[in-house]
Amino acid sequence: MAAANTTREQTRAGDTAAAVAVTAKNLTPEDRRFLEAHRDQLSKTTLRAKWVHSPDEHEDRPGQTLATRSHEVIRRWAEERQATPATIPSTRHDGRPGVLRFDFPGYGGRRLEPISWDEWFRSFDERQLVFLFQEHKRDGRQSNFFRLDNPGREEA
Repeated sequence: MAAANTTREQTRAGDTAAAVAVTAKNLTPEDRRFLEAHRDQLSKTTLRAKWVHSPDEHEDRPGQTLATRSHEVIRRWAEERQATPATIPSTRHDGRPGVLRFDFPGYGGRRLEPISWDEWFRSFDERQLVFLFQEHKRDGRQSNFFRLDNPGREEA
C-alpha cells in the first residue's frame, strides 16, 4: 500500500514538474538560470511574467505582471507610490525582518514596523525572493499590487 502511494505521489510530482515551463519574457541568462533552478518552487506567475532589470523598462500593457530582483526597480516602484519599507514586528527572527511589506500612505499600516532599505533588501536577497508587481491596473490607474515569491517557502 505504501509503495502504491509513493508511486502516485512521484507521478503527480513528475507531472507537475513537466507541466511547469519557463515562458517569462525579457530574461537575462542569469534570470533564466535562477528560474530553471527554482521552477518547481516558484509560482506559475513568476515563470510567465515579464522581467524588468531597470527603472527604464516598463509594462507592455496595463495590468501586465512584471517580475524583478533589481533593488533599483523595486525602490523606484515603491517611491513612486510614496511607500516605505516595513515588516510585521511579530514575524522577526533573530532580529531580522520576517514578512516584508511596504507601508503605503493612507492604508493604515499601524501593524507595520518601518525598516531601512538596507534591512529590507538584505532579507530580500538572503531569501532569494522575486518581486512580482504591476505598474498599472487594467483600467490604466496606478497599481499598488505586489507580491514576493519565495523559492524556499514550505509547501502547504
